Amino acid sequence: MAMTLPSPVLTYIDADGRNDSEAVIDAFAPAAAVRDEGQTHVGREAIGTWWQTAKAKYHHVIEPLESTEDGQITRVLMTVAGQFPGSPARLVFAFRVEGGRIAGLEITP
Repeated sequence: MAMTLPSPVLTYIDADGRNDSEAVIDAFAPAAAVRDEGQTHVGREAIGTWWQTAKAKYHHVIEPLESTEDGQITRVLMTVAGQFPGSPARLVFAFRVEGGRIAGLEITP
């Protein structure tokens, strides 16, 4: 990957690719929030449940294509391929990093 991303974002992408739920969860701050598919998941336990449920349902893999930074937000355009209509899709993962962990993540088309 040629792009430069904050360490917690790299950790998330790498852990997702290895299906390592513990490492995914550890990339997030304790009070982090994830917004995806119209729902918000707050806290590591809820984020872990969201991630594991999505992996089990879609069997998806993510591949970063490009990134931009805007203040505290790092937006990563990803190809998301899996068992869902319209696969593969291109989605934007907007990460907010604070204190060396992901404080927020919003996934949008």
